Amino acid sequence: MELLLRDTPDFSARLQAMLSREAFSPEIERAAGRILEEVRLRGDEAICQYAREFDRTELTPERFLVTEEEILQACGRVSPEDREAIDLAVAHIQDFYSRTLPRDWKYSPRPGVTLGEQFHPLDRVGCYVPGGTAPLVSTVCHTVAIARTAGVKEILVCTPPGGERGIHPALLYACRAAGATAVYRLGGVYAVAAMAYGTKTIPAVEKICGPGNAYVAAAKRALYGTVALDLVAGPSEILVLADDAANPAYVAADVLSQAEHGSGREQAVLVSPSRRLLEAAREEILRQAAALGRQECVQKVLDHGVFLVEAKDLEEAARIASQYAPEHLELQVADPWALAPKITAAGAVFLGAYTPEPVGDYVAGPSHVLPTGGTARFFNGLTGDAFFRRTSLISYDREALLKEQPALARLTAAEGLDAHGNSAAIRK
Repeated sequence: MELLLRDTPDFSARLQAMLSREAFSPEIERAAGRILEEVRLRGDEAICQYAREFDRTELTPERFLVTEEEILQACGRVSPEDREAIDLAVAHIQDFYSRTLPRDWKYSPRPGVTLGEQFHPLDRVGCYVPGGTAPLVSTVCHTVAIARTAGVKEILVCTPPGGERGIHPALLYACRAAGATAVYRLGGVYAVAAMAYGTKTIPAVEKICGPGNAYVAAAKRALYGTVALDLVAGPSEILVLADDAANPAYVAADVLSQAEHGSGREQAVLVSPSRRLLEAAREEILRQAAALGRQECVQKVLDHGVFLVEAKDLEEAARIASQYAPEHLELQVADPWALAPKITAAGAVFLGAYTPEPVGDYVAGPSHVLPTGGTARFFNGLTGDAFFRRTSLISYDREALLKEQPALARLTAAEGLDAHGNSAAIRK
């Protein structure tokens, strides 16, 4: 855990090092690239090899797909309370995204001209659901349920096979509740490659969404253009911006909330103009961390990925937060709604002492698939319109075309494209 205080000589250098964190590792990208190429060239054969190598699971192509019978049996092992919680999350997500879906529209900006847009859902998408150290049931809800709300016909889920225990029953129940049409027991880079390229057994998708570890993020980045992507989401991170009004116990709990994912690359940052709060939160972090179950995961992040930063005031704290551009940003300040407009880059903002980040992970509504590694400066979180094709609509009548022909002729002549010009000029 690093404490960055303003009156230390190296404050600026240490702050810049934190802000300049590496979003992508060249070494990881090379390793992911090799797997992608093997799956592209060898298809199902390569998938079987990597399932054995990375997930310690013997698979044949006939076993890639989780059968309907397996899903039904798994659903029967999920408690009524867990089913109810999953159903609640799905309902909240569907309600939120039903209000954000794009709609066809048109207007007439000039006599004889009609312009507009129309939208059609994608036909087939792939949702990647990590399974490494925990069954991410919530990720099913926050990807599949959005695609289903958008009207996507085929929604494939790929998730690691889970070794001897198999895929967690609650995850399979979530796939059913959210609206997945097929579930494959495939994980990591080879799963992403299978969805992007397609194999004899697995159909290629039009878009891949969902988070993953650093290797999955690198694979998605390499596949841009082969397939559409939601964003490149890597290891999780949180920044808590707090003032003297904040409860140190709440702050510490939220800092630790992202430390247990398990990759060791997660980051958690606390920024505050109150040195008293920073010191109190530091003590609380150590105290609460000692009582958590996933000690090995948490300790990795405490050693290398937790930063406590002193700011001059809330204005500077907001600037630091926006420069960091975190996946999750909490505003635990006296007036969070007044400060929120000053945050210019973040995947999601959680306002107030009673809005801990995990409500966004599970039940609030907006997707928890968010940009990481500072990419919130130019990526957005997963949205409903991400599952649509947008098409421009343009219509001219004769009089409108004749009126604009001179301008069109000048522009095509300037570019030396006489066939373009003639296409309009021939219409008298």
